[in-house]
Amino acid sequence: MTLAQALSSYREYHRDQRNVLTHVVGIPLIVLSITTLLARPTFELGGVMLRPAMIAAVLAAGFYVRLELWTGVLMALLLTLFTGLGQMIANTSDTLWLGAGIGLFVVGWIFQLVGHKFEGRKPAFVDDLRSFLVGPLFVVVEGLFALGLLGSLKREIEG
Repeated sequence: MTLAQALSSYREYHRDQRNVLTHVVGIPLIVLSITTLLARPTFELGGVMLRPAMIAAVLAAGFYVRLELWTGVLMALLLTLFTGLGQMIANTSDTLWLGAGIGLFVVGWIFQLVGHKFEGRKPAFVDDLRSFLVGPLFVVVEGLFALGLLGSLKREIEG
């Protein structure tokens, strides 16, 4: 699968601009919630302390880099930022950590579901679980398109 193929497939479920806008809000909230909730548990592997948030971010970054190097690097940087923010929240009290993690998750999904109500179509992940990874990439690439960047990719996806 190429970057254009992944985004084209995802785009089929996200044509209504209101749906895209709800995803621009909802998906980052969901990503932050996941990095927050996965930032507290720790385990040791070969003398190195690991957290599930780090492992998930590395695996997701690998997926993005395999699709396309430069957008993959950008996604890896953003995942690093979100993992750091999630860790900051996780370093607070149990109540704040769980409240923020669960609250962000619920609010993010409300945005997603409202968007698909506008769209009149089921979410992409119902047909392809890779959409859970493509969604954050879609939001970032849509932002780059809005800035006038990646014009050839935009034409390829819309073509």
